[in-house]
Amino acid sequence: MTRHFLNLADAGGDAIAAMLGDAIDRKAARAGVPKGKADADAPLAGHVLAMVFEKNSTRTRVSFDVAMRQLGGSALTLDAGTTQLGRGETIADTARVLSRMADAIMLRTNDHAKVEELAHYATVPVINGLTDLSHPCQIMADLLTVIEHGKALPGLEVAWLGDGNNVLNSIVEAAGLMKFNVRIGVPEGYESDAAFIATAQAGGANVRVVRDPAAAVRGADVVVTDTWISMGQTHAEAKLAAMMPYQVNDALMAQAKADALFLHCLPAHRGEEVTDAVIDGLRSVVWDEAENRIHAQKSVLRWVFGQL
Repeated sequence: MTRHFLNLADAGGDAIAAMLGDAIDRKAARAGVPKGKADADAPLAGHVLAMVFEKNSTRTRVSFDVAMRQLGGSALTLDAGTTQLGRGETIADTARVLSRMADAIMLRTNDHAKVEELAHYATVPVINGLTDLSHPCQIMADLLTVIEHGKALPGLEVAWLGDGNNVLNSIVEAAGLMKFNVRIGVPEGYESDAAFIATAQAGGANVRVVRDPAAAVRGADVVVTDTWISMGQTHAEAKLAAMMPYQVNDALMAQAKADALFLHCLPAHRGEEVTDAVIDGLRSVVWDEAENRIHAQKSVLRWVFGQL
């Protein structure tokens, strides 16, 4: 049966733990090795990943390309503007064609229904590189970063500040699978997907929505935020005004534990959702988080190919 990675639940908690363990080991084994050199075992030698981009990308594009190189494979980059997708070819037909030409497909798009349709018609693994609903690959990197910095996932207290977006949905999903808790500081009208919260709570996670940003952060092990205005969103002025009390600054970080980590998936709008002092501060691990997209996704790739 073809393994797809559209959401974290497609893998489940045990598989996520296995992927994270593999990522830690493989990253350690690469210490001092040039970034373009393949791992000693080259587990995906001869494999090709087709990467389809309908949204702009820096970290997703580079990290998947480098991940495939390090695993011994290769990657092809396609975008809607220079492929037949941009001229009206259906997702289903694209899935059928790419399945004949590549060993796996990664899609970064605006509509989660598209990645679901792609997976339905593809005969090779499909990976969600970001949709409007979720961003599971980013959260794999986030979990890896948290573990690297000495924090266990079970019982972890995570505070989210700002917009209830796709990244938050995947954090909440991870909470239910890996048994940690999330306090969501978000203004009214910008909440995250209720279904993700309900599922996480059913899985034993304590997930709460609070309006007071200080209450959301108080005692947190990890503080996370993201851009308030995503690509393609309009009505920015009203949203920015609603979000400003949730800006992660020194005063807000002071409410978290003394050893709390700061995460941001990037790109950051400095001076909006986060201040320079925080993102460039000692508790920020955003650059480790960005690099870990490579290492976490290597293990996701190995999982979809049945190697983990």
